[in-house]
Amino acid sequence: MADPVRRVLLPVLAAVALVPSASAAATSPLIHQTGPVPGHGIRISARSAILIDGTTGKVLWAKRVHVRRQIASTTKIMTALVAMSKLGPRSIVTVDRAVRRVPPITEGLRPGERVEAWKLLYGLLLYSGNDDALALAVGAGGTRSRFVALMNEKAHELKLTRTHFRSPSGILDRDNYSTAWDMAALARYALWNPRFRAIVRTKLKRVPWSPPIGEKIYVNKNHLLGSYRGADGVKTGWTTMAKHCLVASAHRGGVHLIAVILGSDDSYKDVRKLLDFGFATRG
Repeated sequence: MADPVRRVLLPVLAAVALVPSASAAATSPLIHQTGPVPGHGIRISARSAILIDGTTGKVLWAKRVHVRRQIASTTKIMTALVAMSKLGPRSIVTVDRAVRRVPPITEGLRPGERVEAWKLLYGLLLYSGNDDALALAVGAGGTRSRFVALMNEKAHELKLTRTHFRSPSGILDRDNYSTAWDMAALARYALWNPRFRAIVRTKLKRVPWSPPIGEKIYVNKNHLLGSYRGADGVKTGWTTMAKHCLVASAHRGGVHLIAVILGSDDSYKDVRKLLDFGFATRG
């Protein structure tokens, strides 16, 4: 009979082997397309959209994937990655007094309060708090402007050539943009990070907080979680200019799909069409 420890470890090691190292992005493209991609009769309202195989990075469906679009709070995918690279989960962040001037949506962080980074990351990625974004930016970068520079440096490193960030929250549309192609590449890279994966697949998180609050409850704004089989991320976004944006991830039967919807009238209707198509053809 096989050693019981070996029986447990082998499946775990096999699963880990399927996740490329972060350094792989520097040597090979995060996503790739071989020839024209047929439309397959799929009609969506989004201005730009893409569907990729999350395991291989192959493009399965595409619409105006290289056109620059405003991306609203899907910006926070990069915010989270840069913050995670600078702050450990238990790192203490002192909330900057500038949070008082952050436009909605905010969760009500108090200037001067000391918060562990992991709590701010749940607020950032589930509730989409713009004050969480600023607190993490200052905590990880020293200043907001330095942190935004780090976001753009990371975009350059990942070869996101049509992407530029103006804020850690995405609330500013002007000069804050990307493409469906770049956002799919960013999402694939982000999902290699176990801390990121664990947060974005969480539907509801109870977070202990210092008195007088006691506890905060974050509900993920990604409505695919719990309503679409296999959905496990990633991030929503909306501004008047950007319209509805959604970066989505789902797993079924060994198939992993990533879809990006930018500038949509109904991002959930659009993304379900793409994911349904992907699972029907790849499953």
